[in-house]
Amino acid sequence: MFTAVAKLVTRRPRLVLLVTLAALLGAGVLGMGAFGKLESAGFDDPASDSSRAADLVDTKFGGEPNLVLLVTARAGAPGTDPPAVDTPAVADAGRRLATELATQPGVTNVSSYWTGASPLVSDDGRAALVLASVDDDHESDLVAKYEDLFEAGRPGGPDADSPVTVRPGGAATVGEDINGQVGADLAVAESIAIPITMVLLVIAFGGLLAALLPLGIGLVGILGGFAFLSVVGGLTDVSIFAVNLTTALGLGLGIDYALLMVSRFREELAAGHDRATAVSTTVRTAGRTILFSGATVIVALAVMLVFPPYFLKSMAYAGIAVTAVAVITAVTALPAVLMLLGPRVNALRVGGLIGRLRRRRGESSAVAGVPTATSAAAGGGAPGAEREVPREAVESPFWRRVATTVMRRPLLTGLPVVALLLALGAPFLHVEFGTPDDRVLREDASSRAVGDVLRDDFSSNDAGAIVVVLTGPTERLGAPGIADYATELSGLDGVARVDSSAGIVLDGRVVVPPGPTTERYAAENAAYLRVVPSVEPHSDEAQALVGVIRHTATPAGTQALVGGPPAVLVDGKATIGDRLPLAIGLIALATFVLLFLFTGSVLLPLKAIVMNGLTLTAVFGVAVWIFQDGHLSGALGFTPGPLDTSMPVLLFCIAFGLSMDYEVFLLSRIKEEHDAGASNTEAVAAGLARTGHLVTTAAALLAVTFLAFGTSSVRFMQMFGLGTALAILLDASLIRGVLVPAFMRVAGEVNWWAPKPLRALHARIGLSEGSGEGSGAGPTAEGVSSVRSPAGAPSR
Repeated sequence: MFTAVAKLVTRRPRLVLLVTLAALLGAGVLGMGAFGKLESAGFDDPASDSSRAADLVDTKFGGEPNLVLLVTARAGAPGTDPPAVDTPAVADAGRRLATELATQPGVTNVSSYWTGASPLVSDDGRAALVLASVDDDHESDLVAKYEDLFEAGRPGGPDADSPVTVRPGGAATVGEDINGQVGADLAVAESIAIPITMVLLVIAFGGLLAALLPLGIGLVGILGGFAFLSVVGGLTDVSIFAVNLTTALGLGLGIDYALLMVSRFREELAAGHDRATAVSTTVRTAGRTILFSGATVIVALAVMLVFPPYFLKSMAYAGIAVTAVAVITAVTALPAVLMLLGPRVNALRVGGLIGRLRRRRGESSAVAGVPTATSAAAGGGAPGAEREVPREAVESPFWRRVATTVMRRPLLTGLPVVALLLALGAPFLHVEFGTPDDRVLREDASSRAVGDVLRDDFSSNDAGAIVVVLTGPTERLGAPGIADYATELSGLDGVARVDSSAGIVLDGRVVVPPGPTTERYAAENAAYLRVVPSVEPHSDEAQALVGVIRHTATPAGTQALVGGPPAVLVDGKATIGDRLPLAIGLIALATFVLLFLFTGSVLLPLKAIVMNGLTLTAVFGVAVWIFQDGHLSGALGFTPGPLDTSMPVLLFCIAFGLSMDYEVFLLSRIKEEHDAGASNTEAVAAGLARTGHLVTTAAALLAVTFLAFGTSSVRFMQMFGLGTALAILLDASLIRGVLVPAFMRVAGEVNWWAPKPLRALHARIGLSEGSGEGSGAGPTAEGVSSVRSPAGAPSR
């Protein structure tokens, strides 16, 4: 396959680029429609009891209230009689607001303090609520309308003399705030990441022209990902947060793969090969590694498809699409560009300063570990001619010293690193989980400001109400049975009140009798109750309350489905927990199979899985320490809270896939050296010396992309960005630099052991990187070609 691709890109490079450009334009046009199809939700299991309850409320009762208008009196003081919300001007403004809201398109189930729902008032009597259910098609317009109304009521605004201020909150406003913030955060992250990345790329590649190539691959991957999201978003629900992953992963993998390809191409030129031979060899060797590395990333991302929440499925869609497009572009379009550029890929060099910096570190002046092109690279030398290239031109003395030092005392160097990673992971032992609410936003967001008032100033939390939907024959759902059931629920610990068709019940007594306010809680063959908690909806007490309600006897002949935010959290934790063993098993099995096919070893895949586990342990612990325990919250500008149930799964899959990407880079060189006759120790030292700089450069560039998301105003996106960056940096430094050589030194030749049947299987179907015809170089994988050592012996 790669021989055919090499022939195509060397013989028809312009055609390849023309097809790529056409695909890019099509993806750009299609991808522009993606943003309007994406959703801010997707954290719950659609088959869970809580989701089924929500569906019934939507279809039979017009939907759960998702828009909260916080109406605050400008005049009046706590303790006055009547309360400020009951003064004539405030009450009139509140009634007019509720009436006007009920006339808006897409709005149902409007209730308010002034229309008989008496509990909807703050403890000090200065604020009250108007609640409504708004359908998806009208959420944006209504939220914008009432945000404008709030701004108009500020000092100096046209409505500053109004007796009340009105501010929107609730789930609808949270969704709109998050959607808007994601777009703004993405622009900020890109404005930070792209300039820094460009500077680092110029340093890594030693030239402006070469540095633009990774951005080109990244752009193609990002647009391809957006186009795919647009298509999928028209067929099913897709999370808005897939946009962040598309951008970060597209740019990061573009850097990884371009670094690999350009480095190998430059080296082939420096070895004296003409451009066609250099491109062919690059495609057959580095291209194979990119394909295999992309496969490991795709496998890790695909595991998220086993989880029902479409937030995780969306991340899988985006990641798989971006990775596939990046791989295809890297092994087709990029070689075509290199074929047209030839030695001009080194144009606009900035190597003078870089060379001085590298010499101060005692490294070669080669850019990214690749020798500087000589006159032969500019076109001299016979096609296919092999030149002697000093070992120092393709090896990093620094990484060879690291490898030899570690292997001289493997236990002394390796065990402290293991202890450090386990210590970093210790905070995960007290992890708590939650589902996203307004507190993932910063305090100045409208939904967050309203949410804070509801939590601080109201005895009950209407936005966190537990929903109970009773189904059964209509005659079984009459007022007496519902009244008894609501009364029993109102007496449970942690319940502030119960809203039902039998009235609003507080501590076992009806405070609002059945009437127009409560009619909406009854439907044919169904009844609906809102159990408003007096405790924090994400607390252990609220989760325990869900369990108690689910075990409370319902009226005879009826069944109950329990939903609402506390139940969504309970069901979400159960969903993730039930499928986590399957996900871990699948990713471990797929990783083992792929690495076995690549190395022929049974031990090396197991080693990779264990070391990835150590990395993830440390990352999860640091995530708890920062985002749950609150360390660095002031610097990063977030409110500490439980980790969102889906984020550890996302971090696990993304970090695991990217770690395996670098594992392939390193193992391919080590295996190549060992297959060429080097001892285990020398193979590890040479492998790290020839890939350490490549891996660390790629990891640093990729980490910058994810670190930029630390500027996000959405807490769990900060966690995603910082957690992924930490995983990448730990993997590229402590894991690849210390634990891999330490482990492989201790294991010795057992590293390459496999049972006889598996050895025979690998001989038949194992993945190999043969040089192919016309290479002029031995087989390589990670982008560093065969060279000859000063002594003249092959050093592959």
